[in-house]
Amino acid sequence: MSTATLSSKGQVTIPKDVRDDLGLTTGSKVMFVKLSNNQYRIVPRTGHVSDLIGMLHDPGSQPLTLAEIDEAIADGGAASGMRGLRQ
Repeated sequence: MSTATLSSKGQVTIPKDVRDDLGLTTGSKVMFVKLSNNQYRIVPRTGHVSDLIGMLHDPGSQPLTLAEIDEAIADGGAASGMRGLRQ
């Protein structure tokens, strides 16, 4: 298990084995995600938004028309506006 010491400036050097395991390099960003009981998880932010291109593409489906997109947005807005209301 690796350990690190907090400096007087609030800085911590992430041990090399942890950096290697997380794929962190100079300039990498990390997120501190709060869990329960005052515990945190360090999550690397090493990806790039361009990595998501095509992730949701379904070659078997036809593109929606603007009218279909508008209708889906309106339906979603109406549904979210009804949340919490008794019927």
